[in-house]
Amino acid sequence: MTEFTHTNRLAQQTSPYLLQHAHNPVDWFPWSGEAFRRAREENKPVFLSIGYSTCHWCHVMERESFEDEAVGELLNRHFISIKVDREERPDVDAIYMNVCQALTGSGGWPLTILMTPDKKPFYAGTYFPKETRGRYIGLIDMLNQVAALWKNERGRLIESANKIMQAVQNGAGGEHDAVHPSAVDGAFEELTLTFDESFGGFGSSPKFPMPHNLLFLMRYYKSTGKPRALYMAQHTLKAMFKGGIFDHVGYGFSRYSTDNRWLAPHFEKMLYDNALIALACTEVFAATDNAFYREIADKIFTYVLRDMTSPQGAFYSAEDADSEGVEGKFYLWKYTELEQLLSGRELELMRKYYGVTRSGNFDGANILNQIHIELDDPGYRQSRAELQNVLKKLYAAREKRSRPFKDDKILTGWNGLMIAALASAGRTFGDSQYIGAAKKAADFILSNMVNERGMLLSSFRAGSCASQAYLDDYAYFVWGLIELFSATQQASFLDSALKYSHIMLEEFWDDVHGGLFLYGKSHEELPARPKEHYDGATPSGNAVAAMNLHRLWQYTARNELGERAAQLMSHFSSVINNNPASHTYFLSAHLAMQNPGQQIILTGEPKLCDRAFWEINRKYLPYTTLLWRKEEPLDSFIPHLADYAQQNRQGFSAYVCENYACRAPVHDVESLLSQLQ
Repeated sequence: MTEFTHTNRLAQQTSPYLLQHAHNPVDWFPWSGEAFRRAREENKPVFLSIGYSTCHWCHVMERESFEDEAVGELLNRHFISIKVDREERPDVDAIYMNVCQALTGSGGWPLTILMTPDKKPFYAGTYFPKETRGRYIGLIDMLNQVAALWKNERGRLIESANKIMQAVQNGAGGEHDAVHPSAVDGAFEELTLTFDESFGGFGSSPKFPMPHNLLFLMRYYKSTGKPRALYMAQHTLKAMFKGGIFDHVGYGFSRYSTDNRWLAPHFEKMLYDNALIALACTEVFAATDNAFYREIADKIFTYVLRDMTSPQGAFYSAEDADSEGVEGKFYLWKYTELEQLLSGRELELMRKYYGVTRSGNFDGANILNQIHIELDDPGYRQSRAELQNVLKKLYAAREKRSRPFKDDKILTGWNGLMIAALASAGRTFGDSQYIGAAKKAADFILSNMVNERGMLLSSFRAGSCASQAYLDDYAYFVWGLIELFSATQQASFLDSALKYSHIMLEEFWDDVHGGLFLYGKSHEELPARPKEHYDGATPSGNAVAAMNLHRLWQYTARNELGERAAQLMSHFSSVINNNPASHTYFLSAHLAMQNPGQQIILTGEPKLCDRAFWEINRKYLPYTTLLWRKEEPLDSFIPHLADYAQQNRQGFSAYVCENYACRAPVHDVESLLSQLQ
């Protein structure tokens, strides 16, 4: 049993990130009333450190500083130190990340904040080395300077903190207008200007997947017919798959690439990235019928269902970049190791098709990649079966290595994204396994992550839930429920989507200005109450909520839902119009609202309905609502379905409706499909 010199309060927490710091010499508090009460009583400033369990630079800062006795003694003498898991407390993270970005022009994790005992920040930064290096101030020097200022010039620090919080709080309003038609074209034009013609993606390095941009491009292509939009989405997914950001041995995508070619990733794997990339692949497959994009999605799901799924069917959060204290060690291949594992023929194939060299491409080792080849090359296609056997051999060898740390925390929001991805792919591919996996995860959340008031909880680990859910949790989970309803036509999923949408509106809606706050009325009150509208690594919760409410209105004809979706668009219209490329998911929702779309209603003979259902779902129809009166309970949510069933007492009938009018019903699947051409 390991003997620890120090144990602090974090040992009582369930968050993997907080537990990683439980034996630091720093006298850490979790975010709590006790911490701030102690700060007031002892008249000390608060040192706040925010990160997450698979954050590489968080690990570096811990090893350099938080495990250091001198740093611990300094923090314990002059500060009250608080450690926060950003994935458990996105509200705290959002407020102080906004402060960091406003004060320094950038942000990231670990996030370092110095603040007053009443939670008002006066200093912000990210990673600090222990000692000062050139122009980069070290943590020890910074802490000593702040401690001296707090002792001698406290009034100046408090005045600065008040001004900072006033500026942050003033950013919550919005101008009510309409999204300008030029915003959609403007986002497309900006994405076109920043598009990397050689390697896909947008911008140079570091390069992030940003799959919500690809989802926007697909809808823009559907609305305008411009092939350039489809090409950018296709080329980006293909280039990412060929690069080292994709794990060619065990599958799944890393969080981002440190270079513009997608070669050298930051090796951590996040659930949300893989969910959104799989969604984008599914839509490109539906639009092109190119099986290559289904293959990418299938490999993502292979990874998630094998490595990132709990025994109860929910999905874990992330895998670390580091193993044995070295970034990427689990994923890299020394040439000498490959010589021992593989035959001469196999090694030659890896040199030719996966970029393996004796000198390597990353610190003397090899990141497997296919950047240098064309995937439709006849030689490669002929060698694929042989290469798959080689990769299986490498997978078996890699499984003997020390694995990176897995954050087994279950987050409602990120699970919602993976539920949406699996249900959408299951519906499009006709794969019941994926739909079953999505249902199992949704059932876990509904059974284990709802409190006695019927409200969602945000995080689950070690048999307990951490906190009430935030806006993104509701928005992403409802997205998953809507996709599950689309894939199954089961009334229970529509019922849950409506229920949690209503709770979301009650809990998070700004009754004065409109829009949805990040945290709800029942949450702890913080110094600011942000409304997030920009897309980050994941789409904005407000944007996803707008899309969800519009889709639910399409299904149910409940006008209050459509009105709330329109109000969300109106509230954020000014920021969308001013910076459209940073709001692509809002613009995807805007395109959905502007496109009248179609509603297809299937009734009658189950086998013919089933065939029509799957045939239609193979197509890329983002603005089409498909309803099959598969079970009578649907009538309570969509009353007009019963009317169609009564008109069709035998056989099969399909109705295609558009602009509040339905065409004459057709009675065979071929006639229905011809109407949809």
